[in-house]
Amino acid sequence: MKKIILDGSSFIDKEAAHVILQEKMELPDYYGKNLDALWDCLSSDFTKRMIIIQNPHRIKENLGRYGEALLRVFVDAKKANPAVTVAFAYNMRKKKS
Repeated sequence: MKKIILDGSSFIDKEAAHVILQEKMELPDYYGKNLDALWDCLSSDFTKRMIIIQNPHRIKENLGRYGEALLRVFVDAKKANPAVTVAFAYNMRKKKS
């Protein structure tokens, strides 16, 4: 199983998010860099992979509703494609005071 780690802190805008997704997930050159294209790739490729999204809250903070929709695509793809596993990892370190 291929393991893919995505750091939500790097998703500073839509364009950066899709560049990162294409690179890290090795999406094809014709990847359309939008949510429909992401869904098509995630739901039609049955290569086993585990996608770990670190700091998913940063995606929501940086991209707003688009970030929420992007995360929803991963959750829905996990339900639709048994080859896809998705986990969210939150940094739980306490801040020093």
